[in-house]
Amino acid sequence: MTSDTSQIRYWDYLAEYEAHRDDYLRAVEGVFSSGRLILGQQVAAFEERLAEYCGVRSAVGVNSGTDAIFLALKALGIGPGDEVITVSNTAVPTVAAIRAAGAVPVFVDVEEDTFLMDVSGVAEKLSDSTRCIVPVHLCGQMVEMDPLLDLARRHDLRIVEDCAQACGATYHGQRAGSLGDAGAFSFYPTKILGAFGDGGAVTASDPELAARLKRLRMYGMESGYYSEEEGYNSRLDEVQAAILNFRLPRVDVAVELRRHIAGIYDQGLAGVDGIALPAVREGHTHQYYLYTIRAERRDGLMAFLAEQGVESRINYPWPVHLMRGYSFLGGREGDLPVTERLAKTILSLPIYPEMPLEDALRVVELVRRFFRNS
Repeated sequence: MTSDTSQIRYWDYLAEYEAHRDDYLRAVEGVFSSGRLILGQQVAAFEERLAEYCGVRSAVGVNSGTDAIFLALKALGIGPGDEVITVSNTAVPTVAAIRAAGAVPVFVDVEEDTFLMDVSGVAEKLSDSTRCIVPVHLCGQMVEMDPLLDLARRHDLRIVEDCAQACGATYHGQRAGSLGDAGAFSFYPTKILGAFGDGGAVTASDPELAARLKRLRMYGMESGYYSEEEGYNSRLDEVQAAILNFRLPRVDVAVELRRHIAGIYDQGLAGVDGIALPAVREGHTHQYYLYTIRAERRDGLMAFLAEQGVESRINYPWPVHLMRGYSFLGGREGDLPVTERLAKTILSLPIYPEMPLEDALRVVELVRRFFRNS
């Protein structure tokens, strides 16, 4: 079906929903008629399937990707006074979760071509208070993990992978969420594996860590109405788990569709003066949660695309270390030069599995026209 090229959405779920409407309604009805609405069979089944998919022993469903990071940190004993190294070129939830645990985020710069943590700068950020590293697998590609794992071993540090944008991505054959002490996933609707609302999960291979995560998400309880330790209320909903159980076996097919769109962009925009295309590191796979370019006259390009009916977005226009809400951390302009430079040039083009190919070709034509005429 040909889309209306006067309006090209940045992301849309309606075509996929219509194609599987009966399946989704059947899944939801199954929950409603099961007699169990909280932490029932759907959550248990999804946890088992996600763990198998990621190549870990356990997965624990929670209510959001933010809580996934927060609970992973808490379960690992990270708290007040501890420093956690991460990046500022990320969604606020990464930093919000670190702060919710009581820890102090310490920012390291990113690579200019991948937007990922520059692992060569991590060692110089270490202090006596450093307890953990949170690498953010951004846009659909994983951080270079081997040097981080080696650093963590040598300094007795924990690693929590932020996998919100990289479900299924691999690093030398190992999936996101399987390399660190824990992996934190978001199932926000736009994500590679998305629900129809909020949801998240933590992956782990340490049985004791998984058991503690299950306690923490349920008020610190193991059985009955008795808290073994101070806990929280952060449970993946049965309805969302049922939807995720339907979608998980189809996620790799959806990623191939994303990669096909990315291939159209790669081929169509290659050689265009004024833009740089996403880089993919050797030994990595890219899930293309985002297709993010670096563009000269970025704001002009974004405005031109909008005039032509094409939605695009900036992920992220303001580095977290320069946001007013986190000014108490003492961040200043110039602290992270690559991160700050990227915030002025990055632009994410529309990409989602059901995006019509003619829409992708239209985006290519418009981007080329902008730089040809400007």
